[in-house]
Amino acid sequence: MRGFLASSTGVTCAAALALPLAPPAAATTTSSSTPSVTSPTARPDAHALGGGTQSLPLAPLAHDRAPGAAEQGLPRRDVRHFSLVGVVWDNPATELHGRVEVRTRATATGAWSGWRELETHNADHAADPGTPESTSGRVRGATAPLWVGESDGVEVRVRAEDAPGAARTAPAAPRLPTGLRLELVDPGEDAPPPANGARTRAAHPAVLPALPARQKTKPHAGPRPRITTRRGWGADEKLREKGFVYTKKVKAAFVHHSDTGNNYRCSQAPSVIRGIYRYHVRSMGWRDLGYNFLVDKCGNIYEGRAGGVSKPVLGAHTLGFNSNSMGIAVLGTYSSKKPSSAALKAIARLTAWKVGLYGMNPRGKTYLKSGGGNLYPKGRKVRLNVISGHRDGFATNCPGKKLYAKLGTARAKAAAYQGR
Repeated sequence: MRGFLASSTGVTCAAALALPLAPPAAATTTSSSTPSVTSPTARPDAHALGGGTQSLPLAPLAHDRAPGAAEQGLPRRDVRHFSLVGVVWDNPATELHGRVEVRTRATATGAWSGWRELETHNADHAADPGTPESTSGRVRGATAPLWVGESDGVEVRVRAEDAPGAARTAPAAPRLPTGLRLELVDPGEDAPPPANGARTRAAHPAVLPALPARQKTKPHAGPRPRITTRRGWGADEKLREKGFVYTKKVKAAFVHHSDTGNNYRCSQAPSVIRGIYRYHVRSMGWRDLGYNFLVDKCGNIYEGRAGGVSKPVLGAHTLGFNSNSMGIAVLGTYSSKKPSSAALKAIARLTAWKVGLYGMNPRGKTYLKSGGGNLYPKGRKVRLNVISGHRDGFATNCPGKKLYAKLGTARAKAAAYQGR
C-alpha cells in the first residue's frame, strides 16, 4: 500500500442495529444469508454473524457531473459496521489513474482516522485472460482492499490524474472509470467453538495438524505444515461458485502481499481473510478467493481457494501465470516494512511441502507458459524461480520490496525442509 505522499505511478499488489444512512446515495447490501448478489437489506442476525457488504455509489465532488468526472467521492457519513474497504468500477479493463483516499471512524473510540490511500492497481491479481472466470461478465475493476478494523463511519475522495507517461492533449482532462462504488465489507463474526467440547467432523476439520518429518509422502517433499482450513477461518461456502477448477501440477509458487495494511492482530487474521474473500467474490466478481494460501505475520498458514490443499487448484493471483502454480499472500503491506521471520518460515514450510508433492526443488528454476500479461505475451515460455515473487510474472511492486528481498531466504529454508 502506498503512503499518503507516495507516487501514483507505481503498480502494487498486490478487509448491532444499522446506523441511519445519510441520503442521497442509495446503498445495496449483500449478505451471506441468501445466494443473491444484491438485496435491499440484510437481516440483522445474518449481518452480524455472516457478514455483508454495503455498496455505495460515488458522486462528483465538483461542478462536473458527467460520467467519469475527475473528482468523485462520498461525504462523511454514518454506515453499518464494517472492517475492510475498497473501491470498484464497471470495467475491469479500465485502469484508475489517480488517487483514492478514505478515512474511517473507529467503532470503539468514535475517533476518525487520517486519510489513507488505497492502491489503485489491482488487476495484476486476476484470472488469466480468456478463462471462464475472467469472461464471466461479473468481474469489475477494483482497488486493493484496506483493513481498517471495526468502523461505523466513512468518507472517501477520488481524484483523476494523467496516466504515467501520457501526453496531455488539450483540452482533454483525465477522467475516472464509470460506475465507481465504495465497498464496505463486514467480515462477520468468527465461528463459535463446537458445543460441549465436541470435536469438528473429521471430514471437515478446522485445522490440519502438522505432520512429522517421517511422514513425508515424497522423497523430497517437506512434511505438511499446520494449516487452518476454510472451515477454520469461517468461509461462507455459499458465496463462491460451486465446484472446483484444477490445473495439472504445481511447478511454482508466487509470493504476494495482500496490500491490506499491517494494522491487524494475528487473532484478527481469520476476519481479514473473510473480508478479502467477500471482496474478491462479491465486490470484484471472482469465483472464489484469489489466493491458494495466506500467511499471517505470526506464521499461521490458511487455506485459500477451495478445492483441496494438496491439489493443483487454479487460482486468480498472478495474471498470466495461474496455471500450474500457486499463490501465497502474506497478510500485510511490505513495501517499507520487513516481513516477520515467522511469516518467512511459514512460506518455506508451505512451499517445501506443496511444490515437493510435485517433485520441485524450491531453489530451482522452472518454465511456465504465459497466459498473457504486461511482461510476457500469451504463449511465451518463461523461465522462473520455483519460488517467485509476483513481480517476476507481472510488472508490479508486489510483494513489496522488503518481502521480495527475503525470498532467497525462503528458498534456502524450503530446500532445507526438503532435505536438499
